Amino acid sequence: MFADASGGKKRGTRRFPLWTRDTARPEGGGRAAPSDAPAPARQWPLIAVLAVTGVGLLITALDHFRAGCLLIGAALLGGAVLRWVLPGVGMLAVRSRFTDMITYGILGLAIVLLTMMAQPDPWLTIPFLQDTLHFTVR
Repeated sequence: MFADASGGKKRGTRRFPLWTRDTARPEGGGRAAPSDAPAPARQWPLIAVLAVTGVGLLITALDHFRAGCLLIGAALLGGAVLRWVLPGVGMLAVRSRFTDMITYGILGLAIVLLTMMAQPDPWLTIPFLQDTLHFTVR
């Protein structure tokens, strides 16, 4: 039994003697629209990124691999830009602004670059990556 701030007894565990009353929201984690707006309007940045990603997945499933994957990478890069530009992005904010921008940007850039290097007929060739692959597979 532990005593809470008001002096009453609370039943708890001894593993975590300090109670967490609240979790800090990520920087920019506020609503992207006023609180009286409907839920989709408040979360439009996340919905926009998810919608573009969904369209990219659909295009990929319809046998247009490069176009779909480029759209998915562009959606992540757009999420990084939205996270940088807008003060409140709703649930698109997961961590700090810097961490979200770096994470979305690196993943988006990686998807775009890997899509451009995909076989057959790659649009982009990076010679040292091909040499590295041949060295590790041998």
